Amino acid sequence: MGNFLKTVRYRLEWLGLALLAWLIPLLPRRGAHWLGQGLGAVAYLADYRGRNNALENLRAVYGDELSEKERRRVAFQAFQNFARTVIDQFWSPRLTAENYERYCRVEMADPDAIERAKETGAIWVTPHYSNFEWIALMMGFRGYEFTIIAQDFKNPHLTGIFRRNREVSGHQVIPQQRALIRLLKNLKAGGHAAFLTDLNIRPSKAATVIRCLGFQTCVTSLHTELMRRTKLPVIPGIAIPQPDGTYVMRGLKPLEITESMSDREIAQACWDAFEPFIREHPAPWLWMYKHWRYLPADEAEAAGYPAYAQRSKKFDKLLARLEAEENR
Repeated sequence: MGNFLKTVRYRLEWLGLALLAWLIPLLPRRGAHWLGQGLGAVAYLADYRGRNNALENLRAVYGDELSEKERRRVAFQAFQNFARTVIDQFWSPRLTAENYERYCRVEMADPDAIERAKETGAIWVTPHYSNFEWIALMMGFRGYEFTIIAQDFKNPHLTGIFRRNREVSGHQVIPQQRALIRLLKNLKAGGHAAFLTDLNIRPSKAATVIRCLGFQTCVTSLHTELMRRTKLPVIPGIAIPQPDGTYVMRGLKPLEITESMSDREIAQACWDAFEPFIREHPAPWLWMYKHWRYLPADEAEAAGYPAYAQRSKKFDKLLARLEAEENR
């Protein structure tokens, strides 16, 4: 009986999502924009856990720099920005190589380096900031076809819908299984790969620790392994939302990654490229997520962490291993 109910639930979820995938691209651009804004406002009111996480994160990072009213405003806008990103993901089939510049203005800090990367291949990085989905699509329309890792949904029927949206401009989305081998093969053949540098994971061999907005957090080290092995250019980019529903997709200067850098140092350099944007313009970041789950052993430092953070033996062990490697 349990498997039957699960199958029915999965089918209903797929039906609802498939309906959205059909309806949302029928909306005019302005309609999709306002739908995202409206759904974000509803989510802010309905998701009390996410709202509390966002307010607690903002309190920890900004302290008295932001009043309670300002923190609530930023949290509200963060919900709207994320909802807008989700709606835009479903609106993606409307984008083409001929029309994408109506909705996104692309700015490159080093156009020559970007052009050279077309021939050599590159590793592209961005955080969960504003429309991180579209920044990849825009580069696809410009001739840079990425290989992107995406986690499969528990409901396998949903995975294909999101994959099709992410492959609109020619990218290839692959599952996490054997991803390192596939990415390495593709990059060595002159391909491109894209990563979210603030992707939180549990403490493990595949993780490293960076300092993010003043606090330690556990992130994936997959991209750092590929950077060390391939020595390809590492190009950061960030999407900046505009009031009219468009975006500025800003490509930053390639990062300087040296052979002597550890995975932790490389991951930190990737994050450091974006932190000034997030600190100065916080609303487009994913504040409702528990970014800082693990308390450090130092009690004085731990005192400033969000209330949801807890001690973790696995995190302590990972941190000790990383520190030992750096002191060799």
